[in-house]
Amino acid sequence: MQWILQKFEDTAKLSEALDRLGVSYSWHKVVPFVGDLEPEPVVAERNNVVLFGSYTLWRYAERMDYRPGVFRLSPFLHQACWHPYLLNGPDALILQLKDIPKRLAGETRDWFLRPVDDAKQEPGNVKSSSEIIALADRVLALDEDEIPMGSLRHDTELMLTRPVRILKEWRLWVVDNRIVTYSLYKEGSRVVYRPEIDPEAYEFARQMVALNPSYAQAYVLDVCLTEDGLKLLETNCLNAAGFYAADLQKLVVAIEALPPHGGGR
Repeated sequence: MQWILQKFEDTAKLSEALDRLGVSYSWHKVVPFVGDLEPEPVVAERNNVVLFGSYTLWRYAERMDYRPGVFRLSPFLHQACWHPYLLNGPDALILQLKDIPKRLAGETRDWFLRPVDDAKQEPGNVKSSSEIIALADRVLALDEDEIPMGSLRHDTELMLTRPVRILKEWRLWVVDNRIVTYSLYKEGSRVVYRPEIDPEAYEFARQMVALNPSYAQAYVLDVCLTEDGLKLLETNCLNAAGFYAADLQKLVVAIEALPPHGGGR
């Protein structure tokens, strides 16, 4: 597999794992607003290339027809088999950004907010109604052609749900329907990165993977423990998700084992 990396703290960690395994890779910058890579990669086989860095790399990977390239995902909210297990499920309020000021006018409550798709225009977080309206107003003040690639747009779909108290959060890396590594990343309100997971949480995650075997060839699955038990928090693009305390050598080995022509969509 040919590995193309965009320079970040997390991809620097990944490069260390690649070095330890003797897997070659190259470093590149993304040209702002254009999406080209500098320097241009010299690719030996288009069907055996993987890219790690910002989520917007998917556009470059698809334009160049690299496979697996970037493992793109359908929105987890659209996966009916997961609905009974979602922390923020099908009862969520789904709004296009342009509809938010009118819909939330007069609201005083807090919401958990995140984009419906996996484009990372806005990280999932809790905001007050007034903060969400202010965010929408800032975007709507711009013409569509002024908005940078990868940012919130007028028609971006956002999911709003009531905030829930989370006791623990874990991230698991799934490749070819197998959990290959995992990390604790939050305990209560504290951010903590440790290479551990409660046995019950691991089994819950394994069941979620088994419920949806055709979801994607590789992805990140976030699960959490709440006062009401274990829940599926969200999925994320494996190529652009934070690594926390994952065993990156195990992740590299799993991706290296994928057959050519696999995964990217």
